[in-house]
Amino acid sequence: MRERLALSRPKEASSGKTGSWRTFRPVVDKEACNACGLCAQYCPDAAIDEELNIDLDYCKGCGICANECPKQAIAMVREER
Repeated sequence: MRERLALSRPKEASSGKTGSWRTFRPVVDKEACNACGLCAQYCPDAAIDEELNIDLDYCKGCGICANECPKQAIAMVREER
């Protein structure tokens, strides 16, 4: 049996809440989404949970999730300040 490694989760003290300097934020179209989980798998900040909810406190707006989505169900929307 293969040992499973724990996923890294962002913590306020170690990575900090980076959402404040985001220019674009991801928005998931739940109708187009097939829940494959690739967005969560590729997210460098582990800001996407199992239900595909995005924690905007930690999301940097890098767009990797949108780029990896095979259904193009994630749109990067400009943040309004």
